[in-house]
Amino acid sequence: MSNRTTVIMLACAVTVLVAVLIGGAAGYLARRDHATYCAAVTRAAFAFAAALTLAATAASALADALF
Repeated sequence: MSNRTTVIMLACAVTVLVAVLIGGAAGYLARRDHATYCAAVTRAAFAFAAALTLAATAASALADALF
């Protein structure tokens, strides 16, 4: 495996880890706001999806700008 592939895989792993942390934080804050478990999980899922979407959009824009 080349260095470029390794860096891309590590960047993907870090991106997913950050999205999971954002989702967990959103669920925790929703629960602290006295939301039900269902509502807290829904908010966490939306935050996770939004973080991944934002990362994909930024990566796409950066790739278009560089290449």
